[in-house]
Amino acid sequence: MVISVESSAIKPNSSIPREYTCDGRNISPPLRWTGVPDAKSYAVTCHDPDAPSGHFTHWIIYDIPASVTSIGEGIPRQQSLPDGSRQGISDAGRAGYSGPCPPRGAHRYIFTVYAVDEMLGLRTGLDGSKFMRVIEGHVLAKGELIGVYAREG
Repeated sequence: MVISVESSAIKPNSSIPREYTCDGRNISPPLRWTGVPDAKSYAVTCHDPDAPSGHFTHWIIYDIPASVTSIGEGIPRQQSLPDGSRQGISDAGRAGYSGPCPPRGAHRYIFTVYAVDEMLGLRTGLDGSKFMRVIEGHVLAKGELIGVYAREG
């Protein structure tokens, strides 16, 4: 099963608006997705596969309640959120969303939504590689939204 992922701010394979990047307000974009009947929770990641290192994690949010199929823009940069969701540590070294900030050229940013078969209940402070190891074997379905960003100058 594939999850349909959309954003009112980012159209598929199109430019990410400046306000969601390090050149703007650097806030997380709004996202919505189709629900998965057997999901116990959802998780969202954003990564840059075009980074010089080959991979840069910009966002990890997990234990999103199964009843939630959207998140608004500007999620606070804190590890624990009021609805029980938790945010991991981006490769920029902080909790929450770290917007696109490529060194040069256009980079792709892949927002992935995972339907998970349980509440992960993980401690806060998880980085991208640890998160991917833990979620392995628990993903019921996933979907992606890809945006592109290039810095001016």
